[in-house]
Amino acid sequence: MPIYEYECNACGTNFEELVRMCEEKAPACPRCGKPDTRRLLSPCASKAGGGDAFASGSSSSCGSGGKGFS
Repeated sequence: MPIYEYECNACGTNFEELVRMCEEKAPACPRCGKPDTRRLLSPCASKAGGGDAFASGSSSSCGSGGKGFS
């Protein structure tokens, strides 16, 4: 299951949630409890050139995934 980053439209809280890929409904805000949240686009992590370090946002294989993004 991937971890998605969300933002609450009601109170502005940013939070991460472990969500099944088939789940279409965004989770409620952990701070205010309102269901008015949206999934944010996050940079991808990928292995950089043969070392053990990871580089953020350097992979072209990370896509937007389509639905659920505003």
